[in-house]
Amino acid sequence: MSTAASDVILARMMSLHPKIIDLTLDRVWRLLDALGNPQNDLPPVIHIAGTNGKGSTLAMIRAGLEASGKRVHAYTSPHLARFHERIRVSGDLIAETALTEVLDECYAANGGERITYFEITTCAAILAFTRARADYTLLEVGLGGRLDATNVIARPELTVITPVSMDHEAFLGDRLELIAAEKAGILKRLVPCVVGPQEEEALDVIESTAARLGAPLLAYGQHWHAYPERDRMTYQDETGLLDLPRPNLPGDHQIQNAGAALAALRHLGIGERACEAAVTRAEWPARMQRLRHGPLVELAQDAEVWLDGGHNPAAGVALGWVLASLPRRPTYLVCGMLNTKDVTGYLGPLAPEVRGLVAVSIPGEANTLSAEDTAAKADEVGMQAATAPSVAEAIGRIVADEPAARILICGSLYLAGTVLRENG
Repeated sequence: MSTAASDVILARMMSLHPKIIDLTLDRVWRLLDALGNPQNDLPPVIHIAGTNGKGSTLAMIRAGLEASGKRVHAYTSPHLARFHERIRVSGDLIAETALTEVLDECYAANGGERITYFEITTCAAILAFTRARADYTLLEVGLGGRLDATNVIARPELTVITPVSMDHEAFLGDRLELIAAEKAGILKRLVPCVVGPQEEEALDVIESTAARLGAPLLAYGQHWHAYPERDRMTYQDETGLLDLPRPNLPGDHQIQNAGAALAALRHLGIGERACEAAVTRAEWPARMQRLRHGPLVELAQDAEVWLDGGHNPAAGVALGWVLASLPRRPTYLVCGMLNTKDVTGYLGPLAPEVRGLVAVSIPGEANTLSAEDTAAKADEVGMQAATAPSVAEAIGRIVADEPAARILICGSLYLAGTVLRENG
């Protein structure tokens, strides 16, 4: 594939700031002002923060809104295979010509000033959304919330906070209360907020912030409930009960994410049929995704190949539950992680469910943890670990010893993106 014009501009944007992450809103406000403040012209915004489940919850909200006939803009991050995945305009991935146009405008309006890649591309997404008709805009926070580049909407229609847990401590703080305070930074005065399941320390912070702002809460366990029941799920709030199929995104943790999505949809007045579509039609790649075709699947032959991009301890717990719920089969991990992550915290909950791990370095990623270091961390939590130079090599070694294995490629969204690109 030849290099797209947007890729050239995106590469140029990477050089506008020496740091990848530098949390402040000053640069974003400056650029938005130079662009004519397009954030004030967006369709009603639903703003979503949290540590885990943001993307899945957004995908289910989008599926429900679209099933009810609404047009939806959506902004998510990071992308897996192509940048275009981050920006959906009226339901469709942004076209190359439209992306190139808004990137060019933002680059020119920025005038060579310092601004991070995420900040300038967020401004480009907002600009793109103002140029097509839609009924709602879904914005997923990139990191934290209070100082995230998406936190520029004066009065969103609704905010959502999915489960908060330890992650990105270097930027958000080393205690759950500090991280929760950053997430709660998306709350706005008098704007309702749907709150997913939380640890007590996180919920206390969210509730105190909401009280100060007069923001009504729709909180899990208080105002709505969602739980598995046999082979289905039940959702209940003050307006009644919904008996629904399980989400098509695997794992009981997706029932909680579905609950948050349903609470949002019910608040917006979306009907029961569209609520069912929210849980049955949502798609979100690299969240316990079964790969069914491509070179890696062909290499695996009779083995199952799964892909997941979770990378923190809470994700490890959720993934462990999913593996425990699947039909028994010899399970192996192919794992690559960043050197900024709590590797043992992630791998520990997975150890009882797997027979071994093959560690890889993430191709082309400067902050990858080496395969050797990942294997050493796996050994610390009791996993039998080895290393391989590539995912393909790792799969080949596993199936040579265990032809009917279940293979889960995991540990990083960056690794998941590499796999999706290479697997076609």
